[in-house]
Amino acid sequence: MTNFPTTEPDIMVLCDKMTYGYYRHAADFPRVFRSILMSRRSSYNTAKKDFKQARANIRIQAKATERKLLELKQVMKNCLQKSEVDVASNPEKLKQIGWGPRTEPQPVQLPSQPTDLQLISKENQTVKLKWVRPDDSQPVRNYVIERREQTSEGLSDWTIVQISYNTELTLRNQPLGIQLEYRVRAANNAGTGPASNTIAIVI
Repeated sequence: MTNFPTTEPDIMVLCDKMTYGYYRHAADFPRVFRSILMSRRSSYNTAKKDFKQARANIRIQAKATERKLLELKQVMKNCLQKSEVDVASNPEKLKQIGWGPRTEPQPVQLPSQPTDLQLISKENQTVKLKWVRPDDSQPVRNYVIERREQTSEGLSDWTIVQISYNTELTLRNQPLGIQLEYRVRAANNAGTGPASNTIAIVI
């Protein structure tokens, strides 16, 4: 036995075939009232058409609502601007209308130190590092990766070897056969923050 279709397009195709077949072969199917089938199909088509129109109306109404909200926002902002002028000598009065004095933007502070600097891998002259973003609310623009070397005369000064915009980095062409130390600092518009933990490796 053929399975009844499950999707709307397939159902409508079968309905059309049934309607046409009952019309052409009415004598073979005397128990079927073709008029009822056609009536239900017509009712469905009407409902589908109404639904499409309703969806179109909803889209139109949604756009109209957005425009009205934008108009309201513009009027509210205009009123607030005038109110700020009205009570400029005592801005605390703005609280009477649910508003308040303008707050001065807070200056950006130095980011805190990155944490958990780790060596992911080392191979040939390539070193892959990762670390955790500073645990504070200050923005981070980029990370400064620093390195120093263990020489016969002791440890060298820290030097910047690369800048990264992510918390993972691959360094290439690193010196072989000597101890290397790495650390990371976070930087933003306020400057460069304190260094992370230091890791030491030999390639």
